[in-house]
Amino acid sequence: MCHSSHDDLEIKTKIRMSGIKGLQGVVRKTVNDELQANIWDPQHMDKIVPSLLFNLQHAEEAESRSPSPLQAPEKEKESPAELAERCLRELLGRAAFGNIKNAIKPVLIHLDNHSLWEPKVFAIRCFKIIMYSIQPQHSHLVIQQLLGHLDANSRSAATVRAGIVEVLSEAAVIAATGSVGPTVLEMFNTLLRQLRLSIDYALTGSYDGAVSLGTKIIKEHEERMFQEAVIKTVGSFASTLPTYQRSEVILFIMSKVPLPSLHQAVDTGRTGENRNRLTQIMLLKSLLQVSTGFQCNNMMSALPSNFLDRLLSTALMEDAEIRLFVLEILISFIDRHGNRHKFSTISTLSDISVLKLKVDKCSRQDTVFMKKHSQQLYRHIYLSCKEETNVQKHYEALYGLLALISIELANEEVVVDLIRLVLAVQDVAQVNEENLPVYNRCALYALGAAYLNLISQLTTVPAFCQHIHEVIETRKKQAPYMLPEDVFVERPRLSQNLDGVVIELLFRQSKISEVLGGSGYNSDRLCLPYIPQLTDEDRLSKRRSIGETISLQVEVESRNSPEKEERVPAEEITYETLKKAIVDSVAVEEQERERRRQVVEKFQKAPFEEIAAHCGARASLLQSKLNQIFEITIRPPPSPSGTITAAYGQPQNHSIPVYEMKFPDLCVY
Repeated sequence: MCHSSHDDLEIKTKIRMSGIKGLQGVVRKTVNDELQANIWDPQHMDKIVPSLLFNLQHAEEAESRSPSPLQAPEKEKESPAELAERCLRELLGRAAFGNIKNAIKPVLIHLDNHSLWEPKVFAIRCFKIIMYSIQPQHSHLVIQQLLGHLDANSRSAATVRAGIVEVLSEAAVIAATGSVGPTVLEMFNTLLRQLRLSIDYALTGSYDGAVSLGTKIIKEHEERMFQEAVIKTVGSFASTLPTYQRSEVILFIMSKVPLPSLHQAVDTGRTGENRNRLTQIMLLKSLLQVSTGFQCNNMMSALPSNFLDRLLSTALMEDAEIRLFVLEILISFIDRHGNRHKFSTISTLSDISVLKLKVDKCSRQDTVFMKKHSQQLYRHIYLSCKEETNVQKHYEALYGLLALISIELANEEVVVDLIRLVLAVQDVAQVNEENLPVYNRCALYALGAAYLNLISQLTTVPAFCQHIHEVIETRKKQAPYMLPEDVFVERPRLSQNLDGVVIELLFRQSKISEVLGGSGYNSDRLCLPYIPQLTDEDRLSKRRSIGETISLQVEVESRNSPEKEERVPAEEITYETLKKAIVDSVAVEEQERERRRQVVEKFQKAPFEEIAAHCGARASLLQSKLNQIFEITIRPPPSPSGTITAAYGQPQNHSIPVYEMKFPDLCVY
């Protein structure tokens, strides 16, 4: 009766209404009837639920054929769609924990059979009815059903998977207001797995990894749409989670990002793109979605060491898009007062009060965070500035990151280090050992001018502000191509010759250390040029070889040392020297790792008596050493006149009481 297709519309409506009312009576009867246990069986649910959905599906058609409000009777009758929705809500509201699965499965099958995932409007409506009708503590069961259905359709068309993901997004947001339970990481794990599969499909062009006759060809743009839908779902669901769960999700996503390695195989597809690169980009996009709007008062909790290390490792990669994502993610974490958009444009404002910045005093937790991680952050900022593939967006992100660190995490020590860092960036543009293009050099000059203009006004030291203002005014007259107003525009106005820049156009470290030292800042530290701490991350990032890294460090140290003229020329570093250093360090690491493994294995597998004997021997050795030390320190001092010669010609000391000691005449008064 619910599926009646009578030619007469009025008769068809009456038949369908009667069928739905009959189902409603059955549902209500199950409350106190012995049949209650049977009504939730799949054989019954597979008939009841599709019948109700069929009438919901034809709601728009019925509405389009219904009379206009002027022609409608005074007491409008209820439509089959409205009655079916009310019956479905009543059915789901009565479902117990163990019956949810049997009630949801027919919905998924109905949407599959009638291809209702692609328009996704009806599917979203159905699951909104479901999520608002069931008991809140059962929400995670619906999420699990949708996740399982997404996995089951992993080889379906991208439009179908995108529809399921959209429905999952809507359902998850509603479920987050109730109880999601242990399905949080399960949901993100499924979404990231689907993201990886979609990348493989887009690269290979088929679901089977090889194109053959009869293989369904995949449309790459549809896979891109599906990937964007997954990323959007990750962000929308994460935004509803509490801070502690959001932190877990952030760590979970970061753990899935493949880190660059010298020995990592490169997989290419028909587009010639690297599978690892696409995975990194998609996961970093997801991470950016999750981190947007993330508020955490303690930076140690927001950026723990294991997360920060992995994130900054990707900041040294050759891919410019990946580096930009890393900078934006860092900005999202550091910006806790909504100042980010105020630094979207790089400029040298004469009065930063127009920005209306929200500034709080640096907390103790932030000070601890900067003491632990500041040099790591400075190093990556410095190396990012030297990238040849940087464009305007990169410099804007770097400026925003420097500015937000100055506002959110800065004390006097951090301010000094940031100034040293920016002056080192100015030296990079001036010396140009990296052979950077003209635009990059002008951009570095402009970046330094904009940041020093900002930090000088934040420190409110008049002499410092005056020096920065004088240099900026000189640049406006003689070299506008060194200011952001001429560089960071649609058509940059650059100079073709940046060699031999006069000192009046540069910010001088000696002058800045002098004026800030008079205001209580550490002038000794300000005088020291900034040198990045180069670590093993350069090997992981595939940016440069070990030889280049070591030689760069030697050259930077020798160039920036204040005692440059007095230093002895460094020993020449040859290929053989570097090879020996690398091999020796690797061998030492392997030996240390093997020694540790043997110790752990010994304590895990050796008999107790052997372990006890080993520890006892070490304890005896320690005790004998202690006895020797005590004997030396506790022995009474020798007497001035109590030294005699023992056997074999060795002197032997005898302790003599003080009252029997003979002192020289000069000691007697």
